[in-house]
Amino acid sequence: MQYVIVVPEKKKMPRQESKQLTTEMLFNVLLFFNYIAEKRVDHDMDQKYYDMIECNPVIAAVKDMNGLERCCTLEDIRVVFILFGDICNIRGIVRKVKEGNKMAVVHIDLINGLGSKEVAVDFIRDSTMADGIITTKPALIKRGKERGLFTVLRFFLIDSMALENICNLQYSVQPDIIEVLPGLMPDIIKKVCQISRVSVIAGGLITEKRSVLEALSAGAISVSSTNQNVWMM
Repeated sequence: MQYVIVVPEKKKMPRQESKQLTTEMLFNVLLFFNYIAEKRVDHDMDQKYYDMIECNPVIAAVKDMNGLERCCTLEDIRVVFILFGDICNIRGIVRKVKEGNKMAVVHIDLINGLGSKEVAVDFIRDSTMADGIITTKPALIKRGKERGLFTVLRFFLIDSMALENICNLQYSVQPDIIEVLPGLMPDIIKKVCQISRVSVIAGGLITEKRSVLEALSAGAISVSSTNQNVWMM
Protein backbone atom coordinates (compact mmCIF):
# COMPACT_ATOMS: atom_id res chain seq x y z
CA MET A 1 0.00 0.00 0.00
CA GLN A 2 1.32 3.42 -0.90
CA TYR A 3 0.81 6.43 1.28
CA VAL A 4 0.62 9.87 -0.12
CA ILE A 5 1.56 12.75 2.14
CA VAL A 6 -0.26 15.85 1.21
CA VAL A 7 1.40 19.06 2.35
CA PRO A 8 -1.15 21.81 2.60
CA GLU A 9 -0.34 24.76 0.49
CA LYS A 10 0.79 27.73 2.49
CA LYS A 11 -1.83 30.36 2.21
CA LYS A 12 -0.35 33.58 1.05
CA MET A 13 -1.57 36.74 2.67
CA PRO A 14 -2.64 39.38 0.23
CA ARG A 15 0.09 41.96 -0.17
CA GLN A 16 -2.17 44.83 0.83
CA GLU A 17 -3.34 43.07 4.00
CA SER A 18 0.24 42.13 4.89
CA LYS A 19 1.34 45.72 4.46
CA GLN A 20 -1.52 46.89 6.65
CA LEU A 21 -0.58 44.47 9.43
CA THR A 22 3.05 45.55 9.24
CA THR A 23 2.04 49.18 9.55
CA GLU A 24 -0.18 48.43 12.53
CA MET A 25 2.58 46.48 14.24
CA LEU A 26 5.05 49.32 13.70
CA PHE A 27 2.52 51.81 15.04
CA ASN A 28 1.96 49.69 18.18
CA VAL A 29 5.71 49.40 18.74
CA LEU A 30 6.09 53.17 18.48
CA LEU A 31 3.23 53.66 20.93
CA PHE A 32 4.91 51.26 23.38
CA PHE A 33 8.27 53.03 23.28
CA ASN A 34 6.57 56.40 23.57
CA TYR A 35 4.73 55.13 26.67
CA ILE A 36 8.01 53.92 28.18
CA ALA A 37 9.67 57.26 27.45
CA GLU A 38 6.82 59.19 29.08
CA LYS A 39 6.94 56.97 32.16
CA ARG A 40 10.68 57.51 32.41
CA VAL A 41 10.22 61.28 32.22
CA ASP A 42 7.49 61.14 34.87
CA HIS A 43 9.71 59.03 37.12
CA ASP A 44 12.68 61.35 36.67
CA MET A 45 10.48 64.38 37.42
CA ASP A 46 9.00 62.75 40.53
CA GLN A 47 12.49 61.82 41.70
CA LYS A 48 13.65 65.40 41.18
CA TYR A 49 10.86 66.73 43.39
CA TYR A 50 11.39 64.00 45.98
CA ASP A 51 15.10 64.81 46.16
CA MET A 52 14.34 68.50 46.66
CA ILE A 53 12.07 67.70 49.59
CA GLU A 54 14.44 65.18 51.15
CA CYS A 55 17.42 67.53 50.88
CA ASN A 56 15.51 70.39 52.49
CA PRO A 57 14.17 69.24 55.86
CA VAL A 58 12.10 72.41 56.37
CA ILE A 59 9.31 73.36 53.97
CA ALA A 60 7.92 76.87 54.08
CA ALA A 61 4.12 76.78 54.27
CA VAL A 62 2.92 80.26 53.36
CA LYS A 63 -0.50 81.57 54.38
CA ASP A 64 -0.26 85.21 53.28
CA MET A 65 1.68 87.62 51.09
CA ASN A 66 4.04 88.52 53.92
CA GLY A 67 5.12 84.90 54.29
CA LEU A 68 5.41 84.57 50.51
CA GLU A 69 7.76 87.54 50.25
CA ARG A 70 9.83 86.31 53.18
CA CYS A 71 10.31 82.71 52.02
CA CYS A 72 11.34 83.84 48.55
CA THR A 73 14.34 85.64 50.07
CA LEU A 74 15.60 82.54 51.90
CA GLU A 75 18.11 80.56 49.87
CA ASP A 76 17.86 77.46 52.06
CA ILE A 77 14.11 77.16 51.42
CA ARG A 78 13.66 75.19 48.21
CA VAL A 79 10.09 73.90 48.62
CA VAL A 80 7.04 76.09 49.29
CA PHE A 81 3.54 74.94 50.23
CA ILE A 82 1.03 77.59 49.17
CA LEU A 83 -1.90 77.69 51.61
CA PHE A 84 -3.73 80.80 50.41
CA GLY A 85 -5.00 82.55 47.32
CA ASP A 86 -7.94 82.57 44.96
CA ILE A 87 -8.58 81.88 41.30
CA CYS A 88 -7.63 85.45 40.43
CA ASN A 89 -4.23 85.69 42.13
CA ILE A 90 -2.96 82.10 42.43
CA ARG A 91 -1.19 82.37 39.08
CA GLY A 92 0.84 85.34 40.33
CA ILE A 93 1.55 83.69 43.69
CA VAL A 94 2.94 80.58 42.01
CA ARG A 95 4.95 82.68 39.57
CA LYS A 96 6.55 84.52 42.50
CA VAL A 97 7.67 81.19 44.00
CA LYS A 98 9.01 79.91 40.70
CA GLU A 99 10.93 83.13 40.09
CA GLY A 100 12.71 82.33 43.35
CA ASN A 101 13.78 78.99 41.83
CA LYS A 102 11.68 77.04 44.31
CA MET A 103 9.24 74.15 44.06
CA ALA A 104 5.65 75.40 44.25
CA VAL A 105 3.00 73.09 45.70
CA VAL A 106 -0.54 74.46 45.94
CA HIS A 107 -2.96 73.34 48.65
CA ILE A 108 -5.86 73.13 46.25
CA ASP A 109 -8.49 72.78 49.01
CA LEU A 110 -7.60 76.25 50.34
CA ILE A 111 -7.80 78.23 47.10
CA ASN A 112 -10.95 80.36 47.12
CA GLY A 113 -13.13 79.87 44.08
CA LEU A 114 -11.98 76.33 43.37
CA GLY A 115 -14.36 73.50 44.11
CA SER A 116 -13.70 69.90 44.99
CA LYS A 117 -14.10 68.60 41.43
CA GLU A 118 -11.31 67.34 39.20
CA VAL A 119 -11.57 70.48 37.08
CA ALA A 120 -9.92 72.33 39.98
CA VAL A 121 -6.77 70.27 39.38
CA ASP A 122 -6.99 71.00 35.66
CA PHE A 123 -7.15 74.72 36.45
CA ILE A 124 -3.97 74.58 38.57
CA ARG A 125 -2.19 72.49 35.94
CA ASP A 126 -3.21 74.58 32.93
CA SER A 127 -3.27 78.08 34.44
CA THR A 128 -0.25 78.13 36.75
CA MET A 129 3.35 76.97 36.86
CA ALA A 130 2.74 74.86 39.98
CA ASP A 131 4.83 71.73 40.39
CA GLY A 132 2.31 69.91 42.54
CA ILE A 133 -0.81 69.95 44.70
CA ILE A 134 -1.76 69.18 48.28
CA THR A 135 -5.25 67.94 49.11
CA THR A 136 -7.20 65.79 51.53
CA LYS A 137 -9.33 64.45 48.68
CA PRO A 138 -8.22 61.16 47.08
CA ALA A 139 -10.04 61.90 43.80
CA LEU A 140 -7.99 65.06 43.31
CA ILE A 141 -4.77 63.14 43.98
CA LYS A 142 -5.70 60.70 41.22
CA ARG A 143 -6.41 63.55 38.84
CA GLY A 144 -3.19 65.27 39.78
CA LYS A 145 -1.18 62.18 38.93
CA GLU A 146 -3.01 61.87 35.62
CA ARG A 147 -2.04 65.47 34.82
CA GLY A 148 1.61 64.97 35.75
CA LEU A 149 1.60 66.92 39.02
CA PHE A 150 3.52 65.98 42.14
CA THR A 151 0.91 64.94 44.70
CA VAL A 152 0.77 65.28 48.48
CA LEU A 153 -2.13 63.65 50.31
CA ARG A 154 -2.78 65.34 53.66
CA PHE A 155 -4.10 63.46 56.71
CA PHE A 156 -5.30 64.81 60.04
CA LEU A 157 -4.37 62.31 62.76
CA ILE A 158 -7.34 62.73 65.05
CA ASP A 159 -8.04 59.07 65.90
CA SER A 160 -7.20 55.46 65.03
CA MET A 161 -9.45 55.60 61.98
CA ALA A 162 -7.04 58.11 60.44
CA LEU A 163 -4.29 55.49 60.62
CA GLU A 164 -6.57 52.97 58.94
CA ASN A 165 -7.29 55.47 56.18
CA ILE A 166 -3.57 55.87 55.57
CA CYS A 167 -3.23 52.09 55.22
CA ASN A 168 -6.16 51.82 52.83
CA LEU A 169 -5.81 54.91 50.66
CA GLN A 170 -2.11 54.56 49.92
CA TYR A 171 -2.86 51.49 47.82
CA SER A 172 -5.83 52.85 45.90
CA VAL A 173 -4.67 56.45 45.47
CA GLN A 174 -0.86 56.17 45.53
CA PRO A 175 0.19 59.77 46.27
CA ASP A 176 3.85 60.69 45.85
CA ILE A 177 4.09 61.75 49.51
CA ILE A 178 1.72 62.01 52.46
CA GLU A 179 1.62 64.82 54.99
CA VAL A 180 0.37 64.18 58.51
CA LEU A 181 -0.90 66.79 60.96
CA PRO A 182 -0.23 67.71 63.68
CA GLY A 183 3.49 67.14 63.59
CA LEU A 184 4.04 67.12 67.33
CA MET A 185 3.50 63.39 67.89
CA PRO A 186 6.80 61.61 67.17
CA ASP A 187 5.50 58.22 68.29
CA ILE A 188 2.53 58.43 65.91
CA ILE A 189 4.71 59.77 63.11
CA LYS A 190 7.01 56.80 63.57
CA LYS A 191 4.05 54.44 63.29
CA VAL A 192 2.80 56.20 60.17
CA CYS A 193 6.25 55.90 58.60
CA GLN A 194 6.22 52.17 59.32
CA ILE A 195 2.86 51.54 57.65
CA SER A 196 3.20 53.99 54.76
CA ARG A 197 4.50 52.90 51.38
CA VAL A 198 5.55 56.48 50.57
CA SER A 199 7.57 59.08 52.41
CA VAL A 200 6.02 61.20 55.13
CA ILE A 201 6.05 64.93 55.83
CA ALA A 202 5.09 66.18 59.30
CA GLY A 203 3.27 69.50 59.56
CA GLY A 204 1.17 71.61 61.86
CA LEU A 205 2.01 73.30 65.19
CA ILE A 206 5.76 72.93 64.65
CA THR A 207 7.37 76.06 66.10
CA GLU A 208 10.56 74.86 67.79
CA LYS A 209 13.79 73.23 66.68
CA ARG A 210 13.20 70.35 69.10
CA SER A 211 9.90 69.52 67.36
CA VAL A 212 11.63 69.53 63.98
CA LEU A 213 14.35 67.16 65.16
CA GLU A 214 11.86 64.81 66.82
CA ALA A 215 9.74 64.57 63.67
CA LEU A 216 12.80 63.88 61.52
CA SER A 217 14.11 61.32 64.00
CA ALA A 218 10.73 59.58 63.91
CA GLY A 219 11.13 59.01 60.17
CA ALA A 220 9.62 62.05 58.46
CA ILE A 221 11.74 63.23 55.53
CA SER A 222 10.73 66.84 56.10
CA VAL A 223 8.53 69.15 58.14
CA SER A 224 6.27 71.92 56.91
CA SER A 225 5.60 75.01 58.97
CA THR A 226 4.05 78.45 58.65
CA ASN A 227 6.32 79.67 61.44
CA GLN A 228 8.98 81.87 59.85
CA ASN A 229 11.45 81.23 62.68
CA VAL A 230 11.39 77.53 61.79
CA TRP A 231 12.26 78.35 58.18
CA MET A 232 15.60 79.77 59.30
CA MET A 233 16.62 76.89 61.58
